[in-house]
Amino acid sequence: MSLLVVIPARAGSSRLPRKPLRLIAGRTLLHRTIAMARAAIGVRADVALTVATDDDAIADHARAAGCDAVMTDSAIATGSGRALAAAQAQPSPPRFIVNLQGDSPFQPEGALGAVIAALQGGAPVATPVIALDWPALDALREHKTRSPFSGTTCARAPDGRALWFSKTIIPAIRNEDKLRETDPWSPVWRHVGLYGYTLDALERFEACPPTVLENLEGLEQLRLLELGIPVMTVAVDPPRFDSSGIDTEADISRVEALIAVYGDPTPPL
Repeated sequence: MSLLVVIPARAGSSRLPRKPLRLIAGRTLLHRTIAMARAAIGVRADVALTVATDDDAIADHARAAGCDAVMTDSAIATGSGRALAAAQAQPSPPRFIVNLQGDSPFQPEGALGAVIAALQGGAPVATPVIALDWPALDALREHKTRSPFSGTTCARAPDGRALWFSKTIIPAIRNEDKLRETDPWSPVWRHVGLYGYTLDALERFEACPPTVLENLEGLEQLRLLELGIPVMTVAVDPPRFDSSGIDTEADISRVEALIAVYGDPTPPL
């Protein structure tokens, strides 16, 4: 095993207690995330999947789905920290670790595979982004009038290196009307919260306390950029429907309504 995919799944959540065990259209959030990860990994023998949790019931629920589970310290506050703890608990350390957020079971198809490919191609850190056409950018702008800190955008170099991430919409766009006439795609990329690391990059990240700009934006990936660790972004197609995380009862209702309209994108376990 050279790559470990970790699904952090802690029990504590002030807005949605015991979130990994909550049902969405008859299937738990955790089982949906496990199923999505398995489908993306396929039959690759060099990739292992585990759930990292601080709760026995969540661990048992993962194992009931045939997925390995690792118990981690409840004091660990972040998914990246839990992913590193899970990697360190393995009999031999993996070369690469993917932090697959346990509350985002509707990732874009191909996102996990694209991150794995970027890591194996030499990237110290990799994460997916989605190109926004103009209607999608308009929808994001409208969403941010109601929830200004929901949704993250990325400015990236032509080779895919991340230059910056922000909760504001970047870059600012001069002469937008002319751009809309000549190109169906806006210059804005939306970030998808899935991260792959080399073991060294993740250890360096976790050894450093949160940085000033990280705290201001509320984006832990900025710590990587402030440490000088390159982050490679990989472009993926948008999911069937909104891939935002599940944080509230309203999010569950919203996703169940989308499933009713568009069908269930989660593969069987």
